[in-house]
Amino acid sequence: MNFHSLRTCFLFGLMVVGCAVVGSFPLAHAQESASKRRIVDHKAPPYPPLARSMALEGTVKVEALVASDGKVKAVNIKGGHPVLAQAAAKAVQQWRWEAAGHDSREEVEVKFAPE
Repeated sequence: MNFHSLRTCFLFGLMVVGCAVVGSFPLAHAQESASKRRIVDHKAPPYPPLARSMALEGTVKVEALVASDGKVKAVNIKGGHPVLAQAAAKAVQQWRWEAAGHDSREEVEVKFAPE
């Protein structure tokens, strides 16, 4: 690898880590898509400062593995910009669905746009 490639990899890694460490900032506009189970509690993810500085907006698709009690067991990122994806996944991990007699996989879209 040449210097330019190493530098690019380092900067991208730094952006991803920076997004994971970010605390509370102004919220992005977020919406969930239609799902099989009703969502009973959710909050919009914070809009990552790096995304704001880059003027990023878009949709992140995630799949949540939801336990029978409605709590999220795991979140799998299915698509979207990496800078936005971590914020979406972290937020969906905290969401709650209605209870059911079984675990389910719920597809969700989180939309980010600057306020």
